[in-house]
Amino acid sequence: MLRSFFIALSTNKAFRAFSERSTMGRRVSRRFVAGMSVEEAIAAAEHLNAEGIEATLDSLGESVMQVSQAEESAAIYHQLLDEIAARKLRANVSVKLTQVGMDIGGHGAGPELAERIVGEMVEHAAMTANFVRIDMEGSDYTEATIAMTERLNARWPGAVGTVLQAYLFRTADDVERLIAQGIRMRLCKGAYKEPAEIAFPLKADVDANYVKLMKRVASSGVFCGIATHDEAIIETMRQFVAQTGLDKRAFEFQMLYGVRRDLQRKLAAEGFGVRVYVPFGTEWYPYFMRRLAERPANVLFLAKNFFRN
Repeated sequence: MLRSFFIALSTNKAFRAFSERSTMGRRVSRRFVAGMSVEEAIAAAEHLNAEGIEATLDSLGESVMQVSQAEESAAIYHQLLDEIAARKLRANVSVKLTQVGMDIGGHGAGPELAERIVGEMVEHAAMTANFVRIDMEGSDYTEATIAMTERLNARWPGAVGTVLQAYLFRTADDVERLIAQGIRMRLCKGAYKEPAEIAFPLKADVDANYVKLMKRVASSGVFCGIATHDEAIIETMRQFVAQTGLDKRAFEFQMLYGVRRDLQRKLAAEGFGVRVYVPFGTEWYPYFMRRLAERPANVLFLAKNFFRN
């Protein structure tokens, strides 16, 4: 019930407008959002690198409906790639297609605009020995996202990858599809509300599918991200590595900024690769609500820590 409530809130325009403009809203968001500016995101990445942890920077935003907004989003990413190169950070970037115009109608817009903008990012990343992750959104975008990733990888091999969601029935086939092309993937459970016709409705089934796919991608020879905070799943991966002799650096654990910092440091100390997803920007509200939907216990955590420094 709480998951559905927070997912519904994530699309509430009135509450989003109020939250993103209010001092209280920004203060609460700081647990899961690194800040409002590029400078704050870079500082967060530097701090993580000092702890032996990699970073992925994401300028928050989605559902852009104007070409000018899509171009503004792109400019931030080019700035990020330049800053990462200049500071020699161990970091890459992640972008949503709806953030760069995927949903815009009209001639020369929509998917063509998004692919041009993301292609320019990927080319920039390839020139600076970096990487762009095309983030995954709801199931309406799954095929288009994977197909675009395939086309861009053919032009700039190794400089682009995407995200697959274990709660979708199709994901086992998508895993094989990307492995066959050597395309890097991030495996997550999924944070959007999907119908039972295309997605596992029960958490136990999602978890079981995640574990099966996790073992497949980690041992495929294609570097991948295992995105989870679930300690039972992480322990299963530890045991899989011990039993098979899989190189701990054949994959990396990926976690969210502000979630289980203790576990992030512990895994890094054990020799596993660890990467933290660092979101930032003024349009933080949908992302924040999806984090609460994924784990409603975060609401209690925020309430307990609201008045602490």
